[in-house]
Amino acid sequence: MIKERKDMDEITEQVKDYYGKRLKSKKDLKTNACCSIERPPAEIRDIMPLIADEIKDRFYGCGSPLPPLLDGMTLLDLGCGTGRDVYIASKLVGANGHAIGVDMTTEQIETAIKYQEEQRRRFDLKTSNVKFMQGYIEDLGSLGIEDNSVDVVISNCVINLSPAKEQVFREIYRVLRPGGELFFSDVFADRRIPASLAADPVLRGECLSGALYVEDFRRLMSKCGWNDFRYTNVRTLELDNEDVKEKMGFATFTSRTVRAFKLDGLEDVCEDYGHIASYDGSIPGHPHFFDLDDHHRFFTNKPAAVCGNTASMLSDTRYGKAFTVTGDRSVHFGVFGGCSPGNVNEGKGCC
Repeated sequence: MIKERKDMDEITEQVKDYYGKRLKSKKDLKTNACCSIERPPAEIRDIMPLIADEIKDRFYGCGSPLPPLLDGMTLLDLGCGTGRDVYIASKLVGANGHAIGVDMTTEQIETAIKYQEEQRRRFDLKTSNVKFMQGYIEDLGSLGIEDNSVDVVISNCVINLSPAKEQVFREIYRVLRPGGELFFSDVFADRRIPASLAADPVLRGECLSGALYVEDFRRLMSKCGWNDFRYTNVRTLELDNEDVKEKMGFATFTSRTVRAFKLDGLEDVCEDYGHIASYDGSIPGHPHFFDLDDHHRFFTNKPAAVCGNTASMLSDTRYGKAFTVTGDRSVHFGVFGGCSPGNVNEGKGCC
C-alpha cells in the first residue's frame, strides 16, 4: 500500500512538472493526443476570439466538452489548466451561473487567475462568475465542493493523467446534483497499457500511458454508479512521433467524448418500456435535430421510440424542457433492439 501511494505521488509530480515547466505552449507537445481537431459548435466558436491568447496557447485538450443549455448552471471543470473552457463556460452560463475550475499545477492555475478581471470585462459582466482553485480532482471535498452542488462537470483530456481514476469518478458522482451531467473528452486505449509505461513522464504527459482501456472504463463507471453512459464522438488518434510510436504503437488510441447523467433507476442494458420521445427544436444551435449521443439523433417534431434509460436522460434532466416523453415503466417489453452489455455504449443498434 505504501509503495502504491508512493508510485501515485510520483506520477502526480511528473504530470505537474510536464504541464507546469516542460510545456510552454502547444508547440511543445510531441503528439496530437492532447490536441483537438473537432470543429466546436457555433456558439463556442463565437466566444473563442474573446479569450486571451496566452490562455489558448497554453491550453491542452483533446475535445470540446461543453454541452448545450448551460445558462444559469453551476459548472465544474476538472483539470482546467489555464482556464480556456472555464472562461467559455463563463460566457455560456451567464450572469446567473457559475464556472469553477480546479487544477493542481501552479503555473497553469496562476495563468487562469491572472486573466479573471480582463475576461470579466471582455464578457461585459458586472461581477466575475468564475472561480479557480488549486487542488486535486481526486479530492474535491478538501476544496469545499459539497455533495449535490454542481449541475455540469466537464473535463478536457485530464482524467487519463490521474493515477486514481476510480476516486475521480466517485467524486464527480458525489458533487453532481440529481439529474446533473458529466460531459468530458479524454484519450482511451483498445487494451490495457503495461504498468511499466505508466512511469514514463513523456508518455504520461502526452495522455497515452494513462489512457483507460475502454472495457475497464465501462466497468469502472458501473462500479461508481454510472450504469449507462454514452459516447458522443469517437476518433482514432495517429501517433505522429516516431519515438512515441516505437513505444506505444502496439495499441490503438481514440479520443472520445462521454456523456453521463446522475440518475436513479438506469439499467445496464437498454430495456424497452414503450417510451416515445419527441424533440421540439428549442435547444440553441440545434434547430433541426439534437444528438444525445453517437447513435441517438432526434429530428425536430419526429417521434422516436426510445429505451427506458434514454427516456430518463431526456425527461429527468435539464434537457426535459426540449423533449416530450410519453410512457412509463409499468409494462416491460424486453431488451430494446437486441442490446447487450457489450454493445450498449458503443452505439451498435441500441434504441
